[in-house]
Amino acid sequence: MPPLRTALLQSSGRTGSVDANLATLDEAATRAAAAGARLLVCPELFLTGYAIGDAVPALAEPADGPAAHAVAEIARRHGLAVHYGYPERACDAVFNAAQLIGPDGTALANYRKTHLFGSFEEQWFTPGDQPVVQAELDGVRVGLLICYDVEFPENVRAHALAGTELLLVPTALMHPFPFVAEAVVPVRAFESQLYIAYVNRAGKEGEFDFTGLSCLAGPDGTARARAGRGEELLVGEVDPGLLAASRAANPYLADRVPGLYGSLV
Repeated sequence: MPPLRTALLQSSGRTGSVDANLATLDEAATRAAAAGARLLVCPELFLTGYAIGDAVPALAEPADGPAAHAVAEIARRHGLAVHYGYPERACDAVFNAAQLIGPDGTALANYRKTHLFGSFEEQWFTPGDQPVVQAELDGVRVGLLICYDVEFPENVRAHALAGTELLLVPTALMHPFPFVAEAVVPVRAFESQLYIAYVNRAGKEGEFDFTGLSCLAGPDGTARARAGRGEELLVGEVDPGLLAASRAANPYLADRVPGLYGSLV
């Protein structure tokens, strides 16, 4: 199976302007498609901005709302899948969500963040309750988490056990936590033997100062591609052959002894 060429859009876009962020997404999709990418991954809450405060309810949309249709059109026009973060209105609540749209514009998966971080998220969002959400893209099993979720090893291991090969993690990682992008994420990829596309915002936004440092972490524990601190479009490859070889050489999943781990739950 050929590698899945994946583009990571490190950008904060424009806070509070869905139209401006859709334009940024369209421009990034043009560059990603020209680079041969089949998947473009955007940061947490990319469509609206992260520091939107009490505008969350007004900017929230259903998973099949106008913004989703606009993203689907971008995906179809450029022939690549798009994964983006947004505030989702559903079930009389608002969720910090991320949706994966296929290259043909079809909605493939929608995930709601289960582990909310900080007072801003706890005030405005309801936590999701579905830990593993997956989809198939070009023969690769893709899983979805958001930001703080990946800092819990149980979440990543659950995905690995469910067969996830590439874990998409849009994030809004801020100072003083750059070590999460630099160290924690590559370790998560190694200990659970999968790829992680960790895609951050960049620069200052309201009270938040984002670290950048997006990466495509491989099952060998290295950053196969790494962004700097500013706005950037990063491209890397998810290689199923390398993943299979790494899992054979590092059999953490096969060597587990579940009967010993009851105290964890």
